[in-house]
Amino acid sequence: MAGLVLASTLMTATTGWASTGQQTPLTGPPPGVTAWRSDTLTGRELPDPARTTPTEVHHFLADLTERQLADLVERHPLVLGNLDGAPVGLRYAANARALADARAEEQKRAAHRRLSDEERDRAAERAERYRGLLEPGRQILAFDPRGRGQVAEVFGDLDSARHVAVVVPGSDIDLGTFDRSGNPYGTPAGMARSLAGATDGQTAVIAWVGYTTPVGIGPDAATGRLAEAGAPRLRRFVEGLDAAGLPSPAVFCHSYGSVVCALAAPHLRVTDLVVLGSPGMRVADAGSLGTTARVWAARSSGDWIGKVPHLRLFELGHGTDPTAPGFGARRVPAQRVSGHSDYFAPGTDALAAFAAIAEGKAA
Repeated sequence: MAGLVLASTLMTATTGWASTGQQTPLTGPPPGVTAWRSDTLTGRELPDPARTTPTEVHHFLADLTERQLADLVERHPLVLGNLDGAPVGLRYAANARALADARAEEQKRAAHRRLSDEERDRAAERAERYRGLLEPGRQILAFDPRGRGQVAEVFGDLDSARHVAVVVPGSDIDLGTFDRSGNPYGTPAGMARSLAGATDGQTAVIAWVGYTTPVGIGPDAATGRLAEAGAPRLRRFVEGLDAAGLPSPAVFCHSYGSVVCALAAPHLRVTDLVVLGSPGMRVADAGSLGTTARVWAARSSGDWIGKVPHLRLFELGHGTDPTAPGFGARRVPAQRVSGHSDYFAPGTDALAAFAAIAEGKAA
């Protein structure tokens, strides 16, 4: 049992190596939903983010005037920016407003004399993160400042894209580690940016940090608890893309992110499901995922995750290695990948294969 616990926890850690307490998963709609529900601006009840489907959201917003939509951006940016099914441009505008508001609030906190030095420093750090996300050219499709923070960013022209890909990250990822220079291809922004750059220019790639990821080594990384909370959020996000009229995406799932994708798989309308550096998908084989998507798996010989037994006992561990021949996934070459965080590094055979999958060119 002790060996299984150790193996299971090691399998999913990516950048953190200290044991940490359990994370509280972020669930439900973003802040501001109460005011949204009571708003009578349009003369009609606004779609409830907790109950209305993304398709219903899309149809509702399509009936509003440009002035009404602009007013909703002004009054409810956090809700509208995270409203799956809303038009892409509307979400960009709402999230720009939400980020500007959040930055101004953190700047006030950073200058507040009654707060401790530590609290002011944290506020200043968050304000700087928000400033970075507000830089010209960035396309923020989702933003939620609660907890450790969540965000989704688009690389490429999503409205005109012929193909779409979504990157789902693993452990130790949140708003603060979304796009860091010290480990560029181990971050969702770095992965998505690299994949978009490797395609033909007609593929838009979304870096999606829409669930609470495990931190460090501990029970969160060894079990499916956080993945179970994250899978419905991924499902609704993909449904929102479909409702907005976008092509069905290929989904790329790194490390613990492959557990999230596996649990969401039966309900995802996607062309391809690609896992890389996976600790397991909590099923015995690809056929048990309940998806019509093509299933792909990549693992480098230099990835330490391959040295840990893929085990599962009750809720501990994530089971069969998706790259094992008996699992039934299509194998993605990864001979030129150096380690667990380098699958999207330029020049690797894995990145070339990922680009072909995203473009619908892989057999």
